[in-house]
Amino acid sequence: MNCQKALYNAKRILGYKSTKSPILDSEILLSFLLKIERNQLLINLDQIIKKNDYEKFIKLILRRKKGEPIAYIIGFKEFWKNKYFVNSDVLIPRPDSEVIVEESLKLIPKKAFFNILDVGTGSGCIILSILKERKNCFGVGIDISLKALKVAKINAKMQQINNRIKFINSDIDKFCFGKYDIILSNPPYINSFGINYLENDIKNYEPKVALDGGIEGLSCIEKLIKKSPKLIKKKGKLFIEIGSNQLNKTKRLLYKKKILH
Repeated sequence: MNCQKALYNAKRILGYKSTKSPILDSEILLSFLLKIERNQLLINLDQIIKKNDYEKFIKLILRRKKGEPIAYIIGFKEFWKNKYFVNSDVLIPRPDSEVIVEESLKLIPKKAFFNILDVGTGSGCIILSILKERKNCFGVGIDISLKALKVAKINAKMQQINNRIKFINSDIDKFCFGKYDIILSNPPYINSFGINYLENDIKNYEPKVALDGGIEGLSCIEKLIKKSPKLIKKKGKLFIEIGSNQLNKTKRLLYKKKILH
């Protein structure tokens, strides 16, 4: 069997009910299995697949059909300019979070020695992306999940910057280590009730501890804002990723703590 036939079979198995992009998903999984880039796969559709490889491919397709995210199946996700290892212990990095990287880099001169704190670091993709581009900066990533920190440490080694970052198992309200030029966070900000309305591949596979922000989705944001004045330097900056409907409430919390004036 060649690649074209394998992809055709996979697309039929997936259909459009289990995924919005059966063709793309099939191509990603087959190129992953064959250890080639997707564009190389598409220009070599006549390539013959071994029976053993085809059977492995169909097993991957069936995992995807059940709703398991592509990133967890293949074990990595592209974020900013690099690939990051991911598994079901961490959220899958998303393009929305790249805004934090972009805005942080605007504030950090290329040769600056900034200290950066990442609250709820997860896979570590946000702070590691920043440290990768700012060679003199140092970071601390904290998370309440030991399993998430294991993933972050793997990524720090993969990016060859594990000598410039320390990972600590802690919640923000118990954390009292150092002062920072930048504090950043992508905290859990989905309200507890709203978890049920997320897409199946999110609510059924991604860690709820990294999604559930309490009744209003603000519990972790509030803790972060409350603690930040004790951790941030005088002219430091705080970056928080929040839900689209949480701007006004978050602003009120920032004003209350005199972080916004």
